[in-house]
Amino acid sequence: MRTTLSLDDDVAALLARIRRSRQVRLKELVNEALRAGLRHVSTPPRRRKPYRTRTVSLGRCLVGNLDDVTEALAVAEGESFK
Repeated sequence: MRTTLSLDDDVAALLARIRRSRQVRLKELVNEALRAGLRHVSTPPRRRKPYRTRTVSLGRCLVGNLDDVTEALAVAEGESFK
């Protein structure tokens, strides 16, 4: 089958470099690259194991109430934090 194909500059440069190193025709190289790419694209993605974060008990809160930031800083750094 004949068809016209427009290539991006980076793709054309890479094809030219591979073609020179392998000394193959452009048609052979493009067909090989398309086969490999289509094989990769057509396979379903691998299912990844979901990431789980393990919980750790930090004990009870040493500061009475964390809603009041000034109180938490006063306990952690002393009254000189201001």
